[in-house]
Amino acid sequence: MFVQIQTTPNPNSLKFIPGKKVSLIGPIEITEISKTNNELIRNILSIDGVKGIFLSDDFISVNKEDSFNWEDLKHIIISFINDYFAQGNENVISKMIEEKNLDTSTVEGQIIKILETKIRPAVARDGGDIKFKEFKDGIVRVELQGACSGCPSAALTLKQGVQNLLCHYIPEVREVEAI
Repeated sequence: MFVQIQTTPNPNSLKFIPGKKVSLIGPIEITEISKTNNELIRNILSIDGVKGIFLSDDFISVNKEDSFNWEDLKHIIISFINDYFAQGNENVISKMIEEKNLDTSTVEGQIIKILETKIRPAVARDGGDIKFKEFKDGIVRVELQGACSGCPSAALTLKQGVQNLLCHYIPEVREVEAI
């Protein structure tokens, strides 16, 4: 198996693309080893310098601490990924969850629809994810995950990209904040 590596706008995050399905349940971020029993995730999180893992449908984004060098980390991460899939595993996360029906007649529903269809795919290309948290008093609060979490350009993307798009389509939105 050949695991491809792609850089992201966040210098402390790399995308590892194994060429197989990674998450069948949608994007998920795991930052604590105690929150999973998955062998691959536990192995990667046990590497000194790794802060978190973000799993999407076809990639694993790994975040490292600033003081560590990718040259010291990426080869062991690739080794863990190769070993995991060589054992016959077809994906990393496979528990299916039921789809939720989205009510787009509400402002929140409209916000979520725009995040899901227009923003999330672009953010995923950079190794991250964006999740809606709440809408209150004209302010949309979102959580940035994966490569977007702690990225130096995230604030700019949030204001010039996400906020401008949401304000354009939904007049009730005045501002977007990351939590």
